[in-house]
Parts: sequence; C-alpha cells; structure tokens
Amino acid sequence: MRHAPSRRLTAAIIAALAVTAGTLAAAPGALAATAAVSAPSAAAGEVIPFPLGSEIVSAGATGFLSSNAAGEYRWTRLADGSSTVVASQAPVLAGASDVLVTTTGDRVLRVQDMATGAAPVEIDLKALADGTHTAFGAVGATVLTSVTTPAGAVELHLVASAADGAVSNRSVTGLPAGAGSFTLASAAPGTALVGFQADGKSRFAVIDLATNAATETYESPRPSALSPFAAVSATHVAWVESQYASQDEAVVVTNRATGAVQRFTARSVRGVRIGLTGSWLVHRTYRNGQSAFDAKSLGTEPAKQLLAHATSVATAPDGTLLVRGGSLTMGEGEGLYRIAADSDGGITRQLVARTGEPTEVVLKGHNIPQVLDLDKNRGVVPFTFEVSKAASADFYLRPGDLPDCGEYWTSAWSGNGSTDGAGSLTMTWDGRFDYPHGGEFSSGTAANGTWTWCVNISPHDGAGPSVQQRGTFTVTRKPHPHDFSDNGSPDAFIVDGAGALESWDGDYSPSQGWVGWHSSTQSVSRSGWNVYDRFTIPGNLGGNAEPDVVTRDRSGGLWLHPSTGNDVQLGNRKKIGTNWGVYDKINGTADMTGDGKPDLLATDKSGNLWLYPGTGNIDAPLGDRRKIGGGWGVYNQIATTGNIAGAPAGDLVARDAAGVLWLYLGKGDGTFASRVRIGGGWNEYTRFTALGDVTRDGRGDLLVSYPDAKEYDGEGGYLYESTGDWRAPFKPRREAITPGGRGDVAVF
Repeated sequence: MRHAPSRRLTAAIIAALAVTAGTLAAAPGALAATAAVSAPSAAAGEVIPFPLGSEIVSAGATGFLSSNAAGEYRWTRLADGSSTVVASQAPVLAGASDVLVTTTGDRVLRVQDMATGAAPVEIDLKALADGTHTAFGAVGATVLTSVTTPAGAVELHLVASAADGAVSNRSVTGLPAGAGSFTLASAAPGTALVGFQADGKSRFAVIDLATNAATETYESPRPSALSPFAAVSATHVAWVESQYASQDEAVVVTNRATGAVQRFTARSVRGVRIGLTGSWLVHRTYRNGQSAFDAKSLGTEPAKQLLAHATSVATAPDGTLLVRGGSLTMGEGEGLYRIAADSDGGITRQLVARTGEPTEVVLKGHNIPQVLDLDKNRGVVPFTFEVSKAASADFYLRPGDLPDCGEYWTSAWSGNGSTDGAGSLTMTWDGRFDYPHGGEFSSGTAANGTWTWCVNISPHDGAGPSVQQRGTFTVTRKPHPHDFSDNGSPDAFIVDGAGALESWDGDYSPSQGWVGWHSSTQSVSRSGWNVYDRFTIPGNLGGNAEPDVVTRDRSGGLWLHPSTGNDVQLGNRKKIGTNWGVYDKINGTADMTGDGKPDLLATDKSGNLWLYPGTGNIDAPLGDRRKIGGGWGVYNQIATTGNIAGAPAGDLVARDAAGVLWLYLGKGDGTFASRVRIGGGWNEYTRFTALGDVTRDGRGDLLVSYPDAKEYDGEGGYLYESTGDWRAPFKPRREAITPGGRGDVAVF
C-alpha cells in the first residue's frame, strides 16, 4: 500500500525548492509592494486555510496564487498560510513559479518574486520599439507577449528584465506562418505550452524559454469549446477534444519524445480539467451520475479516483499538481490538494489547504413551519433551504403524513430552486397542487390538513450524493362562505338540463392570475334538482362550520341542504319555509346585521327588498323578515358579492334594464347605503355569478358570462376583481374560465 508523503517530508521539499527558486534582480526605480497581508493562520506542519470562493491560478515553490469571482488575486504562503492581496480587478500572470506579473498602467508590468520578497521591477511594454506588445502569460520572470509589428504581422515574443535592469525582448522561432491568437495553455519550469491559431486550425506549441524556440507543434482537430484545457510536463503534452459521436470528451496525450498518442474518454457536462504529473494524467469526469477527479496511468498502473471533484489545476515547479477540489473522506472536504507521482510509479494526494467546507452538499436548515396559514399573502409561501454549496432542488408535496417520498407527488412551486454558491435556495409554493401523472383531481388548491413535503437537493458539481429531507406541516384557513371542499377556494354548483347537481372547485394561480375550475370526482346528486327554480349559498346558515345550500321548489317551499363536511356532499334536505313563491329573486349573503351569521335577501314581485336574518339554529335558521327597501323591481340581476368596497358588511351589485350596474354598500345594520353607479354596458352579459373571494385577496369578486353574441365553448367569460374602493369597486375585466355553460339551468 502506498502512503501520502509525510508533512515533515513535504516541508523539507518546500524548503529545498525555495533555495533553488532563484532571485529576481531589482531594477532602478522599482515599485514597492503595497498589498495588504493577512496574519499567519496555521502553525508549521498544519493544514493552512484556503481562501473561500477562490480557484487556484498558479503554483510556486513557496506558495500559490488564487483568485475569486470579485477579481481579487491573493498569494498564500505554504509555510504558514499568511496571504497577500496582490491585485484586484486586474489579472495576474503567473505560471509554475513564485514570480507574479501584474499590470500597473497602460502596458506597464510589475514583476515580483513572492519567495524572496525582493523589490519588484517594472517593464514598460510601450518602450519596446518593434511593435505593440500585449502580455498574455508569464512563466517565472518571463512574460509572453503577442506583438503586432508596424507591418501588421503578429509575432510571439518573450520579454524579461535582466539582472542589470535591461529588458530583453526575444522573438519566438519555429512557429508556422500566420500564427496568432496566442494563449498560455499550461506551464512548467522553463517551458510554456501556447495555444494558437494558424491556417484556420487550432494548434499547440511547446516553447523552450531558454532558446526562445517552438520545439514541438501539435494540431487539435476538434478543440472542445466546453473544455479549453491543456497541460504540459517534461515528458508529455495533453489537451481536450470533442467527440462528435457522443456528449463525452476525449483527452489526447502525446509522448513528447516518441510522438506516441493515447486517447482517454472523459464524461463531463461542465468541462474536463486536466493535469500531468510523472506518468499520470489527471482529469475531471462524471461516473454513475456523480463527479469524479481521476488519475489515468500512461503506463500499466490501474486507474485511480483521486477526488470527488476538481474545479482548477496548476502545475508546481517540482512537477506536482495543486488541485482545487474536494474529497468525501472524513476530515478533508473542500480545499487545495497536492497530486504527486511517487517513486515507484504510483500517485498520491495530500490536503495542502482547506476551506472548512464539506465537499458533499449539506442542508443546514429550512424555514418550513409546522402550520401554514394560507389565508395570508394569497396563499403564497416561500420555502427557503440553507445549503452549503451551489445546488438545485426538487420540492414535492403530497396530502397526508407519508413515510417516504414516493410517486404521485405534486411539484407545484416556482422561483429560484437553484443557487450558485453557499446560501439560500428559495422556492415559492402558491398553495396549489399539480400531480405530474394526471388523473382526477390532478391539480387544484391544497386542502386544509396535513401535508408531507420532500426536498431533493443536488449539488451542481455532482460531487457526492443528493440530500433528501422530508417533513410535515398543517395547512389551515378560516372557513369561507362558498368553500365546500375545505381548501379555501370557492366552489360552484351547477344544475344541468337533466336536473343533476355537480360541484366545481375553484382554482386560482396567484403567479399567473389564472382562474380555473375542477370537477368533483362525482356528481353531488345525479337527478332531482330540476324541481327547484331558485338556488343560493348563504354560508353556514345552519350553524355548522361548512356552508349550506338553499333552494326553492316550484310550489314555494324553501329548503336547506346542509353540508355534511365530507368533501362536497350534502345531507338530507330540511324544509325551512313556505310561500316563498312571492319572491322572484333570492340571494344568500354574508353577514348583513353584524351578528356574525349569514343572512338571506329576497325581492318580491312588487319590488320590495326583504332581509331574513340568520339565526345559526339548524331547526329554525331564519328569523322574521323585515323590509329594507323598495323599488328593486327595476333590476334584472342581483349578485351578493360580499365585501368588495370597504364597507362594514357585505355588498351587492344590481343591474337595471338599461344595462347600468349599481353598487349597494352594506352598512352592517341590515341596510344599505345609497346606491353608487358603477357603469353602463353590463346588459351584454347573460349570467352574473358571485362566489365570494376567487382571487385570494380577501375581497369578493364577480364572474360574468361572455356576451350572447360571442361564440365560445360554454365555459368562458370575464372576471371582475374587486378593489376595496367604493368609487371604483372593480378592476378592468379580464378573460377567465367561468363555471357552467349555455345549457345549464343554474350556476351558484
């Protein structure tokens, strides 16, 4: 069994490399370093901290360069973990060395040796007279520049400051004609692997920095746009290519001495990062749906998984690799790992610096309460999950207290079910359900009672398994006057031409403003309802929690049909009045008298309006009538909407023969204020349906059918949403699905 190098041996190697790294000579007028330095945070021999939210850029003998998304470049010493901010909002060029190159002005470079602490030197590229130099990379103290000559040609140059302060400027030889678009793909001491374009093809060249010559060139016929990664070592060159026949990518490795080529397939959806050390290729891949960072032998050794994932790789001066990644091994987690080929042909990993974060995704907490009051905020509830890393979530709900997350769960949520880093992952539930497998009641509004939730949180980088957690909460709402299915949404009853009574459950989407209706699993009553000619729902007239239905038969008998509390089923009818044939309109209404009990309104054929106060007694649910107005015979439609305009009690709207709609504000004492004109043109609608609060804003709404002249499939019309303002009680109409069709006898 092979073992990782000991900390004592690692420290000795670092010390030896520091001695042989060399010193950058200071030139006259050198700039002084001014970056802030953090205090040491690790004792000798301990694992040092790695900057949070950062990637490895370059590795030296005594430290490493990292950068974060904010554009901050930081140098961290391996010996004690102290770190220095070397640049912010400006790129730092470095490769396989402790020397860093930063830009301080218009093509003015500062070259600084972080190992020796010597004063930095300055190189002004504008002073070079052979063309316009643009720096794109650095290996040690040698800066690679792309030069546009006065004649318009493009050349690759090596620029460096000598010990006496003179600046050397050497043109690289051996590149094919027309080479340009240079990039530094990888670096090793004394060597740069440069990517470039020539003859419309993507190529790589190995540049010997001592002789300023391209000693080898390679063509990449299918460069991967997703993975523009390459690597160079003393013995091999590698790069990533697309495999057109699949979504996989190929890593091409060429022996620099013999030209022998090996190809390895790497499954990856986010780019293959690669590195070379000794006789090993390391690369990122995906296996069995999870990320992995593997080592493939260029000889005969078996492959080996090194880490759960990797996000950046840099070659150190000794030929080892520093990899920003993560391990699922206990006590390791996220950080910087050194990958090294050992003396007997194997490969090892060692944690060099840690972030303190776990590699696997961790659900740190959530805000889901045990009780959800869906009367608040229109039933819209944000669910927030605190996660340890970039992840996405699938959130499921199902009624009841269930032991696990099975099939036929609803996934009715919207919002930011993903996060790009550690933090809050938020999804918004709109109080509805939507079963993906369909079937009856495949969507609608969530009923009161116990619901089980389940969340699956998957890491974006694929490192480690998904996390699943479940729990329960209780949905609760106060009783609503038209809600028979105990889900807070109004239900509509429809009597068809054959006398069958059906219930339709209201369904409103707050995010889309969409109104819909879902049929119950079965008819409330398959026949017999054509004996009635008036229908209304006053609320819980009989004193129970559930609303009741009131009907009048053709002989003038008034009947109460109590709700059973079993979904939308009704109990045996009870006769509660006679001689009701004198009325041509009967309307159930919310509490008109301020006693908390619903009431009935009736208009007789002489135009008088009568109030029947509710008692809450199932045996005698109506008190003695009292007259509250006359002249109501001018109206052909009356709808008791509930409180739509801010008055103390329920309101109603009435349409006259000229098509003018009038508002009557309830005063709370059983009477109405003087009528207020809403507007004209309302005679185009054939049916008014007031079902209470359709849009979950706490105010009643009005549904009207399409005009008779408009063709439709029988279930169309307009929604007039209330405003709470008596001066303009309705918002502009918008098209909406309405319950019932042309052939129905009644909709209430």
